[in-house]
Amino acid sequence: MLEALRSVVQEVSTAPNLGAALTTTVDRVREVMATEVCSVYLLDEKRGRYVFRATRGLNQQVVGKVSLGLGEGLVGYVGERAEPVNVESVTEHPRNQYIAEIGEEAFHAFLGAPIIHQGQTLGVLVVQQRAKRRFDESEEAFLVTLSAQLAGLIAHAKATGHLSMSRRKVSRTFSGKPGAPGVAQGVAIVIYPSVDLSQVPFRKVRNVAREIDRFMVSVAETRAEITGIADSMADDLKEDTLGLFDAYLLMLDEGAIPKEVVQRIKQGQWAQGALKQTIEAHLSRFDLMADAYLRERANDLKELGNRLLSHLEKRNRRRLHFPKDSILIGDNLSLSDLASVPRERLKGIVCGRGSVNSHLAILAEALGVPTVMGVQDLPMPLIDGGDVIVDGFQGIIVTAPTATQRRQYVKLAEEELALNRDLESLAALPCRTPDGHRTRLWVNTGLFTDVAKSLDRGAEGVGLYRTEIHYMMSETFPTEEAQRQIYREHLQAFAPRPVTMRTLDIGGDKSLSYFPIREDNPFLGWRGIRVSLDHPEIFIAQIRAMLRASEGIDCYLRIMLPMVSSVTEVDMAKTLLEQCLREVEEEGAKIQRPDLGVMIEVPAAVFQADAILEKVDFLSVGSNDLVQYMLAVDRNNTQVSGLYQEFHPAVLHALKHVADAALRAEKGFGICGEMAGNPGAALLLMAMGYPVLSMNSPNLLLVKKVLTSFPLSEAKDLLARVLVLDSAEAVKQATDQALAEAGLQQLIRVRR
Repeated sequence: MLEALRSVVQEVSTAPNLGAALTTTVDRVREVMATEVCSVYLLDEKRGRYVFRATRGLNQQVVGKVSLGLGEGLVGYVGERAEPVNVESVTEHPRNQYIAEIGEEAFHAFLGAPIIHQGQTLGVLVVQQRAKRRFDESEEAFLVTLSAQLAGLIAHAKATGHLSMSRRKVSRTFSGKPGAPGVAQGVAIVIYPSVDLSQVPFRKVRNVAREIDRFMVSVAETRAEITGIADSMADDLKEDTLGLFDAYLLMLDEGAIPKEVVQRIKQGQWAQGALKQTIEAHLSRFDLMADAYLRERANDLKELGNRLLSHLEKRNRRRLHFPKDSILIGDNLSLSDLASVPRERLKGIVCGRGSVNSHLAILAEALGVPTVMGVQDLPMPLIDGGDVIVDGFQGIIVTAPTATQRRQYVKLAEEELALNRDLESLAALPCRTPDGHRTRLWVNTGLFTDVAKSLDRGAEGVGLYRTEIHYMMSETFPTEEAQRQIYREHLQAFAPRPVTMRTLDIGGDKSLSYFPIREDNPFLGWRGIRVSLDHPEIFIAQIRAMLRASEGIDCYLRIMLPMVSSVTEVDMAKTLLEQCLREVEEEGAKIQRPDLGVMIEVPAAVFQADAILEKVDFLSVGSNDLVQYMLAVDRNNTQVSGLYQEFHPAVLHALKHVADAALRAEKGFGICGEMAGNPGAALLLMAMGYPVLSMNSPNLLLVKKVLTSFPLSEAKDLLARVLVLDSAEAVKQATDQALAEAGLQQLIRVRR
């Protein structure tokens, strides 16, 4: 039966649509199990009924027309129990209920298995026979396993609206991630990719010179295209934001992507295949990355590859008409897609992939266009040309909105406009509570393009500078001098504000193509400080570069060690730091000794905070990893991402433990990560005593608004109340209520 199960699963999973999948299911299950009836009932949540959606053996004429209530019949009983129900004779079961139109009176044996996806019952899969019998364990196991496979397909169909029996348009809401703030209403204009690098076949060629010429022409055309896009946006963007286009041009330098492609062409591969091999070789290092910055650099590379391919193949996209209220929608929109829409007509953007750190989102924010990123299961053909609402604050879109929804979002847009004016007025003010408590708001960064917008929003320093980004963008380990120049740019830009540079944090989800790390369990493997200490030559070059970069600048350099789990690691790192200081000073440089700190990211470091503080100048909690390790949850895994809870009581107690240790030691401490940028969480962190909150720049003014509106005394009262609660939901509810009572209801919704 195992082989039969594999066959059925394969047929079902490759069906062109849900209807075909259900038909295949009932046909093949009846055949494999040698039963007389197989049927599928799917739950209609709005009606609260199980709808008869597919069958073999019962009346086909009533499919989609009859249904059972949640507690009705054996089907309702299966859904109620959320486990298989195996009945030898239905006439003897108290929950049996016949529906005359279906024609099941002659069948006695019944086996039903619930179709469950992520804890929610979506329907029931049923087999029946005339003879009285109890289905055996292997048959029950077969049906349960198949229903689990069917659940994913049904969940997808539910998300995309294909479960509806009605042909009329129904308003639906799809969730993604906030990309750029704001609310927009307009007409969906779907952009479909004209080329796909992943579909390029490999092909050998003899005329190598011709292929190289073809490719270099495409490089020149792509450079001209990117330059043209930048020029067309010059009036709408600041100079520092226009610098985003330089990243693409740098990848097109002769010594970068083109050089590698030409080398592959010389080995006999045609230009398209050589381009595909080169791009895929680079992308391999970005696979499965959790770090948002690094994932988005992979998307930039994919976009560049497809852009080059489009010039190689000379394909032209269909001509589009853009109405005055265009909402641009696509699975993987490019910068040229953005530039193709007249600025005055572009009202909103929805992208199936990417996040707030993508170049697309950065440009959209600079242009002031509400944007939602990472929207999954969006039925592109069904919404193309239809009315949509884009909510860039919550990260959702509404298709075929009702009149009521339209009015609600018009009101919301007016409220947010007033809020933004209020927030902008805070940029130059210190973050001080009404009762006088001061909190410093710093920024997490890694690219020079972040500098201007961070300072415009009032960033008082850098709490996390991700040095690994420059390693990821290089083909070899960057030299000490190359690092010095990059670090110096950032130190100068933020001077005299503090800049906290995290030492190389690779391993886990971040690998280098020229230094691959392959492990069965990378998140618990060779990463962060462990790599640096095993390769002191890499660590020393980086520390020397940081020290030399600070020479002659009125700056405050802080060096931070990632993924520390023991005092021994701190001692080893300090020894190397002292060596670097001696060397640089002996070479004649006049360097101010930087502060040394440790990131608290793993439970071991939480409970060794007192001992670690004796060795360093400051601690900084890395909230993203700490939550992940505390709760054993990979937040990028959709199966368990709902369990990633920043307000979990265990997380809050760990954070308070670190704060108490630092306060006792009278050492500096802070927190960087998404918790710091969450208005409600920031309130609790301030109450715990965290003097520094470091976050992505879009959150700076939101957090400042909360902290400058909320007395420290009231924040401490709130903290005392939530620390005795036993669930993340209860903590969040209490925090939201406190914000609402303070007149900050909008900030409960506007969490980016």
